[in-house]
Amino acid sequence: MRSIKKNKQISCLLLILAFAQLPAYAQLSDEAEAQQLLKTVSGRMRLSIQQYSGTNLVNEEQFKQKQLQRNGANWQLKVQTAKVAGEPEAIDVTTSFILEKGVAASTAVSASFDFSNWSRDNYVLVPASIYNGNRYHAIGNGYNPPYPAEMYYNPNVPLTISNNPRLAIETGKASRIELQSTSTATPAMCFYSPKVKKGFIVLTSQQSTFGNNGLSIAENTAQDSCNFSITAPAMRKLAAGFGDYHASGDKAPDWKSGDALALSFRVYVFAANGIPDLLTKFMKVRKAFTGTNHSRNQLPMSKGLELARTICGNNFITVPAGSYYTPENGNDFQLGWVSGMINTYPMLAMNNEKERNRVAAELDFVMNKLQGKSGYFYGGITAKGEIRPEEMNAAYPEIQAMVRKNGDVLLWLMKHLMLFKAQGYGNMIKPEWEDGARKLAAAFTNTWKKDGEFGQFIAPATGKIAIYNSTAGAIVPAGLAVASAYFKQPEWLAVAKASASFYYNRDVVSQGLTGGACGDISMDADSETAFGFMESLMALYYYTGDKSWLNKAEVQAALCATWAISYDQVFPVKSQIGQLKCNMAGAVWASIQNKHAAPGVCTSSADYLFKLFRATGNKLYADLIRDMQHAYAEAVNVPPYHITTNNLPGSSMERIQPSDAEGKGSIGNFINTRNSWTETNGMLMALELPGIYLQTDKKKLYVFDHVSAQIIKQDANGTVLELKNETIHDAEVTLFAETSAAAIKPLGYSNFIKWPKASVKAGETIKVQIAKNGMLSPLRSS
Repeated sequence: MRSIKKNKQISCLLLILAFAQLPAYAQLSDEAEAQQLLKTVSGRMRLSIQQYSGTNLVNEEQFKQKQLQRNGANWQLKVQTAKVAGEPEAIDVTTSFILEKGVAASTAVSASFDFSNWSRDNYVLVPASIYNGNRYHAIGNGYNPPYPAEMYYNPNVPLTISNNPRLAIETGKASRIELQSTSTATPAMCFYSPKVKKGFIVLTSQQSTFGNNGLSIAENTAQDSCNFSITAPAMRKLAAGFGDYHASGDKAPDWKSGDALALSFRVYVFAANGIPDLLTKFMKVRKAFTGTNHSRNQLPMSKGLELARTICGNNFITVPAGSYYTPENGNDFQLGWVSGMINTYPMLAMNNEKERNRVAAELDFVMNKLQGKSGYFYGGITAKGEIRPEEMNAAYPEIQAMVRKNGDVLLWLMKHLMLFKAQGYGNMIKPEWEDGARKLAAAFTNTWKKDGEFGQFIAPATGKIAIYNSTAGAIVPAGLAVASAYFKQPEWLAVAKASASFYYNRDVVSQGLTGGACGDISMDADSETAFGFMESLMALYYYTGDKSWLNKAEVQAALCATWAISYDQVFPVKSQIGQLKCNMAGAVWASIQNKHAAPGVCTSSADYLFKLFRATGNKLYADLIRDMQHAYAEAVNVPPYHITTNNLPGSSMERIQPSDAEGKGSIGNFINTRNSWTETNGMLMALELPGIYLQTDKKKLYVFDHVSAQIIKQDANGTVLELKNETIHDAEVTLFAETSAAAIKPLGYSNFIKWPKASVKAGETIKVQIAKNGMLSPLRSS
């Protein structure tokens, strides 16, 4: 942490000055408004000091007056509360703990919220860490635990997660969750109570004078009361790893006379009719306490695209199995999820003959070597031509594949076919490619009609679901909707709608989570299903025009937002991220098992968020995806000034580590390798997101790229923009301009190829004129 010891005296003086004008704290009367707000959810706030032996709490003293004396130490507590403008059901609380006299060894302070009339049916959320209390059956004690035999071919298999922090699934059992503030995408704790139809959110800061804050949730044995606590600093017995735990190493500080600490937070208690209301409220307020983040413009989207395309283009190989762009760092092929037949798309979008032929060769390879008799595809193959099995158990030797990968195959295969046509090369589309898509869409349809779900793992030879449950098929409705329109098969659209409704109601509305799509987790809540399901909901809106899908997409976008870092986190000064001064707001956490963030969505441009912004006008969706794009740029290796992976220029890797899940030494450090999927989603963002979006009649301007822009004139000739590129790289900025009336029409999948581009050299400021048809036109005087 940043010179904590040197700043203690200064911190104390500032705190004393800040609270000098506050009224006396008799019987904690200054917190009356906060207590009144909490009362509506049977809650009460409690402020205390805690003494530790190591990480064991040995004594806790609650402040009942403005003074507290213990073991010769005199403490003073001051509290300031303030109403939040425009939020009648919110209150800001700032507390000051001051040791006026004496010493206090190994002591932390806390603000706790005690809830009586609690129910285990309450939905508990800690962003990117706890969903529905993680109150699910857990297996294993480590990364990617194997499934036991009883989970196979069992339609009644429960939702099963790895060994993560969680509230007890058993009745009559006490449980406790202990987290550090950096183990969350937003330092927050939330719950929704179905009994009283209320939502609760407490937002706080990452750290105080003594380091990162702690967040804990403790439920009693009867499960009828629960305590949410913010501690300064974090005091966990164990820190959660990737499906396991290790000693936290947390240490309570030793206080001396004059030391002080400020602990501030914002509390919301509001009417809510369901989990979706809590999620949408959270998205609105997630930055309200930590404040606006400050993304840096440093790598134009076109430059990132150029660098990553160079890597991908140099990784095309021909081996005994076939010809393809290599995924990750080996020659074996993996389909969908993190690589194969997704990284081909930005190469096809180059619209040059060499890469177009290479893409065609990979499509031939996939159709010839990986599609099973049922129509489902196997998940991978070695360079020598041996099929790679997934999630196997000795009791069931039949080769399985991820349902999520098959969903990716259907969607991305259809997107390739549409892009070939949009570029004028529809004549290159082979019957085998279309037949492969038809068979896969039919396989999903048959599975849905037989089982009423898509499952998590499938047997491509037979089409049987090997592992049921989860939201692994989140992206399947999108693929079915596209295929239905392409092949004119209305039954597939009907299945897309039915399956999307099923996932939305069972998983989003009833459980407040989606999960199970990553190949290295159990059914844990994950960001990939959250964003993948967004793709499906926006696809259904596009193909049906039914705004009910748009409404569902807004709830889903709020769930997506829980996975993205919302503020400028402070990393250790000597870490790589700290030294580079990266602002990582927008980095996307992976799953509740894999406790790290990544530069973007696996694997997508997340352009559906832009489509949602365009359809609703809600700037929060644009802000979210802009944050994500800029966090991606922070992770890209750009020698010599921005070294992250120590690998190829333009390379990036999936591990942005805000937490100590991998040990304190890993916080803020990149790993010296590369992941092709992070490079792919960077390319996709550069293609499928406009650099600048403009609604000409409303003068609504939004910039996604690493440039600044402003409207300087509008007349009969069009709109004149001033573009400024303050980076050291030349930029080709795509511009998408339209009227607000045109924005009512849903945006398709290949529109990006028509967006005009403006060249802005490094350090240059230029003016461009956009004609009424959205195209660039020569600047003319009015």
